[in-house]
Amino acid sequence: MRHVLAFALTLLSAAPLAAHPHIFVDTGLDLQFDETGRLREVRVTWAYDEFYSLLITEDRGLDPDFDGVLTEAEQADLQGFDMQWTEGFNGDLVITQDGRNLTLSAPMQATAVYENARITTTHVRQVIQDQAAGAPIEIKPYDPTYYSAYDVTLPVRIEGNAACAKSFDVPDVQAQIQKLSDQLAAMDEMSDENTPDIGILLATTVRVTCDLS
Repeated sequence: MRHVLAFALTLLSAAPLAAHPHIFVDTGLDLQFDETGRLREVRVTWAYDEFYSLLITEDRGLDPDFDGVLTEAEQADLQGFDMQWTEGFNGDLVITQDGRNLTLSAPMQATAVYENARITTTHVRQVIQDQAAGAPIEIKPYDPTYYSAYDVTLPVRIEGNAACAKSFDVPDVQAQIQKLSDQLAAMDEMSDENTPDIGILLATTVRVTCDLS
């Protein structure tokens, strides 16, 4: 999978996209539903790749003895490092129902740990928009610019309603890369305004349906 993603980056090298090292993020979701089948909140887990974790720890002056263990003060410094979001940033998480994006809260309850040379963080997003009871929900963790690649490789758990079940729609990466290549080839010129939404083409969709009958 990651070799294919690396190929995608090479393919897109001419596009005005992220010029910095690519970030791989293993992603997990804890989905809290209520008794009516409405999604109330999502706890998002991001486990960063070892290289990016190393960059963060070095940049913040953490683990200078390279023993892989942070002191209490270093652990405190790490908390919330990835929660400094600019205005309008959606947290690389899109949740839809019937084709409309659901409004989410700012991140809350942020945590961060450094173990086995990787940083893993969590945060909670509340769903603050009303929903149709029991209608299917689709969750896509992705970065439109493809600066970060979010792979849903960690557990996806449903809590609060046993009538809700999940399924996954994992894209055919090679087919999507070809589709993207065709789109780029058809463009006379590329700018930030007409750059394709690369991330969504390669995003895994988590679909949840609650059978309340």
